[in-house]
Amino acid sequence: MLKKIGFAALMLVSMSGIAQKNQTNNQPKLVVGLVVDQMRWDYLYRFYNKYENGGFKRLLNDGYSLNNVHINYVPTVTAIGHTSIYTGSVPSIHGIAGNDWMDKPSGKNVYCTADETVTPIGTTNEKVGKHSPRNLWSTTITDQLRLATNFQAKVVGVSLKDRASILPAGHNPTGAFWYDDSTGNFVTSSYYMSDLPNWIKDFNAKKIPNQLVSKGWNTLLPIQQYTESSPDNSAWEGLLGSAKTPTFPYENLAADFEKKKGEIRYTPFGNTLTLQLAEASILGEGLGQDVVTDFLAINLASTDYAGHKFGPNSIEVEDVYLRLDRDLAAFFNYLDNKVGKDQYTVFLSADHGGAHSVGFLEEHKIPTGFFEENMKKQLNGILKEKFGVDNIVNSSQNYQVYFDRKVLAEHNLDLETIKKFAIESLKKNQDFLYVVDAEKVQETTVPSLIKERIINGLNRTRSGDIQVVTRDNMLPTYSKTGTTHSVWNSYDAHIPLIFMGWGVQKGESNHAYYMTDIAPTLSALLKIQFPSGNIGNPIVEVIGK
Repeated sequence: MLKKIGFAALMLVSMSGIAQKNQTNNQPKLVVGLVVDQMRWDYLYRFYNKYENGGFKRLLNDGYSLNNVHINYVPTVTAIGHTSIYTGSVPSIHGIAGNDWMDKPSGKNVYCTADETVTPIGTTNEKVGKHSPRNLWSTTITDQLRLATNFQAKVVGVSLKDRASILPAGHNPTGAFWYDDSTGNFVTSSYYMSDLPNWIKDFNAKKIPNQLVSKGWNTLLPIQQYTESSPDNSAWEGLLGSAKTPTFPYENLAADFEKKKGEIRYTPFGNTLTLQLAEASILGEGLGQDVVTDFLAINLASTDYAGHKFGPNSIEVEDVYLRLDRDLAAFFNYLDNKVGKDQYTVFLSADHGGAHSVGFLEEHKIPTGFFEENMKKQLNGILKEKFGVDNIVNSSQNYQVYFDRKVLAEHNLDLETIKKFAIESLKKNQDFLYVVDAEKVQETTVPSLIKERIINGLNRTRSGDIQVVTRDNMLPTYSKTGTTHSVWNSYDAHIPLIFMGWGVQKGESNHAYYMTDIAPTLSALLKIQFPSGNIGNPIVEVIGK
């Protein structure tokens, strides 16, 4: 009898071990999302020969690269990009209509993650700390993972930017953390917790940003080897800190940082800092250390800040990518050692791309120019002359025009009449390719691809009344140096997408896919429900049958 009981107990333990092993093998221990801010697809290959083997090349050689992935909405900006990646949806549905937008019912400007009901945690700066995901209407892939595991899965979002940490982490994560320019620390809000976890406090106490900028910023390689970029000190580059010219070395970086902690954002060290925080979160929260899949959402934002300041063809931007390549290699090695080489899944993509600088294009005889982005001022003058009323337009942002409902009501003005006159006035501007009524996009002669992206990007209560589409390579006047983004064209909308690791095939594809296909692909891989507003489809060739 005792022998039978002993045998049964042995079998039970054995079966339990097999079940645990099967559970481990059926899902990765950790999913890592790497969203490189403002990364054009062509950066993968423009700098390829200078990348080493452990970063971007490891992704390309060991993973599955999708070469024809586009953003399927406008405007192509940071908050929408991160939200659409993680929801598999578009602004029309998920509600994040820009980094900022004008709420039409109230007439108030809204920042995408601003939340007056919460308090800052880790800082006294209310502007920095009063944030949450409450403006997000749809669930994210990270939400779905939490739901699927009865909230046993841990989810952490990290970024220099509040919006790029908060929106990917979803509605109920373990934590979301972002950088405070006033202190040089990472912070959060009371939406998530009442106090910073000890591992964040320990990380902040190390003053890593000070260490990273202490020796200034010089090129990683001898500067003459940066043959993929324009000469240092090109006229279209902006200035960093107290520098008098946009040239290496930036010897005053440490002193500039002491005066203004946000200066690290424009350097490669912002990415280094973020990935070190990501490693600290793996250790601090125990991510990827048990049989329940966890999720780490990382935004690498310095690529965006450098792009805006210096432009895509600067040596500064190339150096940021070469250093990011080395940082990614170190991070992947950390994952190999801490989680297990075949135990995690990673994807790398971008929230948007970026246009070439106007000065660069002009120098190379490519049609370009600046347009006046302040359509509010321009239209209000025209509309006052026609209708005798001031301030009919209360905002122009995201290439959209908003009319003030209160002003229209007070003066008994008809919205349709005002809109029609404004559209005809804007069409006289040769810099504008199309000017369309937001409620009548389907009726226009705009090409179907652009039409679909306009429709996807328009949110009924948060987007403008008129959508403007500019000619190719036309940048707003505030981008006299560096560059910007927001439009449907390939330089802004063609993004990299590579999956690597557990459950991922090796290879590449030139088939057409969209940003919104990322979340359902991860859902299929993890065998969990798609996010609530998902419109994308799993990329079957990445994950097999």
